[in-house]
Amino acid sequence: MNETVLVVDDEERIRSSLRGILSDEGFRVLETGDAPSVPGIIARENPALVLLDVWMPEMDGIELLRQIKADRPRTRVIMISGHANIQNAVAATKLGAEDFIEKPFSVSGLLTAIERVMGGAADLHDPPEAPAAATIANGAAAKAMLAAQPQRTIARSIVMAGQGLHSGLKTGVILHPAPVDSGIVFSSLADQSAIAARLENVTDTGYNTTLTSGGHSVRTVEHLMSALHGLGITNLMVKTEDEIPVLDGSALEFCRQLIEAGIEEQAAVVEPIRIGRPIVVGNQAESIRIEAAAKLIIDYTLEYPAPIGRQQVHFELDSPETYMREIAPARTFGFVREFRKLSEMGLARGGRLDNVILLDDEKIVNTTLRFADEFARHKVLDLVGDLYLLGRPIAGHVTAARTGHADNLALLRAIRDAL
Repeated sequence: MNETVLVVDDEERIRSSLRGILSDEGFRVLETGDAPSVPGIIARENPALVLLDVWMPEMDGIELLRQIKADRPRTRVIMISGHANIQNAVAATKLGAEDFIEKPFSVSGLLTAIERVMGGAADLHDPPEAPAAATIANGAAAKAMLAAQPQRTIARSIVMAGQGLHSGLKTGVILHPAPVDSGIVFSSLADQSAIAARLENVTDTGYNTTLTSGGHSVRTVEHLMSALHGLGITNLMVKTEDEIPVLDGSALEFCRQLIEAGIEEQAAVVEPIRIGRPIVVGNQAESIRIEAAAKLIIDYTLEYPAPIGRQQVHFELDSPETYMREIAPARTFGFVREFRKLSEMGLARGGRLDNVILLDDEKIVNTTLRFADEFARHKVLDLVGDLYLLGRPIAGHVTAARTGHADNLALLRAIRDAL
């Protein structure tokens, strides 16, 4: 390999550890604890990668990153920090850092980040076994179902900042390309508490969908998951802290940023889950059903008190363009009285006039609707996101009435149990 990595950290112990790890992987390792000397070292040695500490006595690592990118914008930099937060990660990524890793980092997390940044040049891990096709179809009904489709990821990393709907705190996400068969994975900045976006990791469906694994949780993943499902993105690393930003309350900005980054087809396919026999959960008051179809079709009926009333939506996931036009712009909503109750429960602290549709008993109080049936369309948006927690697309016709996240997940468990 013999590619050069420059380690910049004022702690000799960290430099020594990184030198040993990277040397074992075949890299030529340079190191320094003297931040002001870094531009000169980069000019002389032209390293393939710089591992740069955020906190150093002589110079702020973020400012040093700014200088590196101004002088040599093609230099690849991974930031490392013992006091990481999403604000630092967002700032560093906006300045051009390829990744942001928290100390103490795991060896596997570090090598995964390096492999991703260097384009897979280092064969640091064996690829995971490709998942087998999942089918619960009957005979000839399966033949007309959705065919296998290319796996997809994004062409470059994206950083997005915003506010958590329920925590009310500033938060953000860094979205990285991921190799084939990775799936959608949520991670802390340290890359060592990775959470696969899978049904078995769902721990809460009260007013949002929460994923938990290894003591780390990420809240409100449904809008981002919906955008990924709608755009057909199958492999992605999502770095965040505790909650995905709500943005404007819809999935539209996620879609725009993902498309701007570029969606790339990969050299592997993903097999859909093909539904054959009908599966039903719920009761007369609220129910959700799925049966055979050649693609994902959703019929949703919403019944709420005035001024919403009864709304019905029919949606067919024909293409990313259809999803972006018909579903992605639909925003989350709630009654003013409901937000007061949620606030008492420690939820919806980030609900603002620009990221949620607010209603009183008579009217919408803060915005103009994007669709006459925007409330029902947002329920479809959430459902599209929750369905992706089975880890692959679904070919089936979903009929739902008055349902929410808990019902969506009950249907997914029924589908899983039938596989």
